[in-house]
Amino acid sequence: MVLMLFILIVTIGVFIWGKYSPDVVALVSMLSLFLCGILNLNETLSGFSNPTVIMIAALFIIGESLSQTGWTALAGKKLIALAGKSIPKLLVIITLGSGVLSGFVSNTGTVATLLPATISSAWSIGTLPSKILIPVAFGSNTGGLLTLTGTPPNIIVNNTLIEAGFEGFSFFEFGLIGLPLLIIAVLYFRYIGFKLLPKNKTNNKPINIDTTLHDWIEVYQIENDYYRLRVRSVSPLINSKICEWDLEEKYKVNIIRLKRRHPNRLKGTQPFIELPKEDTELRYHDIITVKGNTEDINKLMIMFRLGLLAKESAENELKNNLINQEVGMSEVLVTPNSLLVGREIKLHEYFKRYDIQLLATSRYRKPYLEDKITVKSGDSFIIRGPWGKIEELKSQHKNLVIVGSPEEMLKDVADLTPKSYIALGALILMILMLVFKIVPGSIAALISSGIVLFSGCIPFSKAYKAISWTSVIMIAAMIPMGVAIQKTGTAVMISNTIIEVLGTENPTLLLAGLFLLTTAFSQFINNSATAVLMAPIVILTASTLQVNPEPLLITIAISASTAFLTPIGTTTNAMVMSSGGYKFMDYLKVGFPLLILFLVTTIILVPIIWPF
Repeated sequence: MVLMLFILIVTIGVFIWGKYSPDVVALVSMLSLFLCGILNLNETLSGFSNPTVIMIAALFIIGESLSQTGWTALAGKKLIALAGKSIPKLLVIITLGSGVLSGFVSNTGTVATLLPATISSAWSIGTLPSKILIPVAFGSNTGGLLTLTGTPPNIIVNNTLIEAGFEGFSFFEFGLIGLPLLIIAVLYFRYIGFKLLPKNKTNNKPINIDTTLHDWIEVYQIENDYYRLRVRSVSPLINSKICEWDLEEKYKVNIIRLKRRHPNRLKGTQPFIELPKEDTELRYHDIITVKGNTEDINKLMIMFRLGLLAKESAENELKNNLINQEVGMSEVLVTPNSLLVGREIKLHEYFKRYDIQLLATSRYRKPYLEDKITVKSGDSFIIRGPWGKIEELKSQHKNLVIVGSPEEMLKDVADLTPKSYIALGALILMILMLVFKIVPGSIAALISSGIVLFSGCIPFSKAYKAISWTSVIMIAAMIPMGVAIQKTGTAVMISNTIIEVLGTENPTLLLAGLFLLTTAFSQFINNSATAVLMAPIVILTASTLQVNPEPLLITIAISASTAFLTPIGTTTNAMVMSSGGYKFMDYLKVGFPLLILFLVTTIILVPIIWPF
């Protein structure tokens, strides 16, 4: 027991120190338990087969599929649009919205989605990002308490309850306390927290699709280059292939995109052909988006009897018609070490080899109109193609710089496709399987993650990247610590100490003590690790006192998600720190009153909802 206590204290100390990654600390701790003879091999590796770990990993994939298919971007934009120009309204909507969204998407994914739009909205309505961003982080942390899968501590305490022989919590049962806490957080920031939030001046306005397109239009002077033309009934283009007309060479016009006017009348016809090929057949009533100067476009219209459609502003034209979940745009810069420097190439043909379209060229921050070019260092291009092809171009040409991350830009596209509805359906299916207890939670999550993977909502390669392996490995490596705490009698000793200090007569005092102990750990230690450490101790405490463990475990889940006092308590706190220009004391100043409100609410409502 002494050796066990020593390893536990050192592990907690190194977690708080923060020099090493949490997963590394957890793995070393796990190995120490084996090497010291406290655990055997099966016990040491038990965490890696635990249903909790499997379920959490699968949930990362499901959450990422919602981001990849446009749902989180759409939700973020709708929330910001609802706020309008009102600062109090923005504060309420963004806190409530981040909370509700994080009930179904990871807290980190929620903040990552809302961060650019929130900062942009803060600047546009005349306030500072520092007055808005902490509510986003705290709202997402609180919103995780709305559902069973909202945050890992919920899953951990639920599995602990099941392993102890109890039924377990239902999917929305956490919402009985999570919803009141979220409402309290919203009201707190609306009337109290806003006054405590600092006014930190920052210059880092977000880079999102809207601002990026605006910059491209300004630098590349993309104003009148894009037109939408309709293939009329008298056009000679009807039932011919693009390659038959040599439009690029003869007319200096490129077909960027093609829309079938009546796709449903033609069996198997897609409504859009995003990247028309040489053998793409043109049909009556097709609407083609073309690039070229006004004079060339006029010649094309006369020669092929095409109708001109009204077009939007350049920015809206690019965003609404040329960027979606399948196809995106990016800026490419040529570095001095690039093999392309000094080579004479035809740009359109060069990029076409990679299934990518060239939309614009710039040299010395001025538009370059010729297609044949001797490449110089500093030349830049606007390209369009499948998001995956843009990423491939980045890997194939290490001396070509893709400005920004196509993968992150994709998440800012709020355009919904059939795959979007498959991803949403997979989430709903998982919820239904959990609500009606058709299969265990880990199996439900695996089934839903399999659906989004095999349907192409998220590529397999991106699925592995979507999983936060630091969190998954840390939880898997910390589960043996819980086993060791029970095996050595350390849990009994800690449990008896808690009972002696807090007494047995007043359950409210017991709840308060457990809340304060857990939240103290969660300010410095990952909330999942905190839940893993505290859950077995709480089960044993409940058994000793012969009371229902549910209220104690719910309290652990709540307090593990109240890391409001430090920027290192959760990833979401850290994510908003630099963007809001926050200091350590800002979290303490804003978070302490909210923490007290959560404590009082918990000790009042939890015993009523889950009686002892």
